[in-house]
Amino acid sequence: MKRHYAPPSLGGVESIGIDEFAVRKGHKYKTIVVDLKTGRILYVGGGRSEESLKKFWRRVKKKNVNIKYVATDMSDAFINSVRNNAPKAVHIFDHFHVIKLMNEKLDDIRREVVNKEQDEERKKLIKGTRYILLANEENIRQNDKGAHKLDKALALNTPLTQAYYLKEDLREIYRQPDKAKAEDKLNEWIAMARGSGQKQLINMADTLECHKNGILAYYTCSISTGKVEGINNKIKVMKRNAYGFRDDSYFTLRLFALHDCHITRNVG
Repeated sequence: MKRHYAPPSLGGVESIGIDEFAVRKGHKYKTIVVDLKTGRILYVGGGRSEESLKKFWRRVKKKNVNIKYVATDMSDAFINSVRNNAPKAVHIFDHFHVIKLMNEKLDDIRREVVNKEQDEERKKLIKGTRYILLANEENIRQNDKGAHKLDKALALNTPLTQAYYLKEDLREIYRQPDKAKAEDKLNEWIAMARGSGQKQLINMADTLECHKNGILAYYTCSISTGKVEGINNKIKVMKRNAYGFRDDSYFTLRLFALHDCHITRNVG
């Protein structure tokens, strides 16, 4: 496996995705770098800090690799790492993570509403709407029962309604014909979120304002960490099937081999 997979070639790599995964839930993390063109894992680093990527960038410089596009979430560690090591690359903040962050804010508001609600029937209804609120509205509307439950919950509480429709409207930032229109939509969203007066929504607006360039970079290169997320799911399956890995070096080699299904099935 060392002969076949270590170290992975960086030849021709231009666009990469960076993400983290838990080795053991709540305890230990690793950071991976993936070639977004081929789906190969190029690097595995211990932890989820800026430090965990230093060896990767050192190798990029040594091999004179021109990284043009990088997709990550909005973590400070990844932002600082890309800024300090690939300042000329277009850094795109993954739109799935932006939506996920908004879903977390919406869920916080839902929990607050549940805790403040005095009527037990209303409390029970709102408590049971988590899945419906976080799902895409167009999917929920396809089912009459789901649509009815959604409408009933939204009719009960104004803050929840505000947050829900702002969550849905956030997706429109990524459906504009060009970057200029997307920026207008983003500015409009930020203004509405701040105008809501809700702490979680104002916090979300501030986050989007701070990361505006990386969000709008999606219109320069529409890449995401979706491929990396798919690999993370494969890693979970691999760990589960192997009942974990005690040898960290062997685990890393298995990660490098993930893109080769035949080798992955038959090695080990």
